[in-house]
Amino acid sequence: MTTASPAERPSVLLVEDDDGVRRSTQLLLHGQGYQVRAHSVASASLADPAALTADYLVADYCLPDSDGIALLRALQARGWTGRAVLMTGYPSPALTAEAAATGYAALLEKPLRTHELLGALGN
Repeated sequence: MTTASPAERPSVLLVEDDDGVRRSTQLLLHGQGYQVRAHSVASASLADPAALTADYLVADYCLPDSDGIALLRALQARGWTGRAVLMTGYPSPALTAEAAATGYAALLEKPLRTHELLGALGN
């Protein structure tokens, strides 16, 4: 059995301020074959040179320094065109509509369910 090199693995930019959620999501995605860059705040993810080459964005809606909608808009303004998934503990029809209008492929309610996250990423 061969394994993909890190350069061949799909990359995920994960932005989540809760340490436990960020770490467990990072481990889950890594175990599914993704290369994961994880940050706790939007500003750190935007400062990461690898952010614009990520295939996927998985972001929390509520971040200490911004929100997931503004984060995706900032990435898009810099030319990012990957697939994005928004997470929140407080879903609403208005947030779902705003996320879709911004370009999020899915809005997932926390706690995340593995099959929902992987499905939203296209697995």
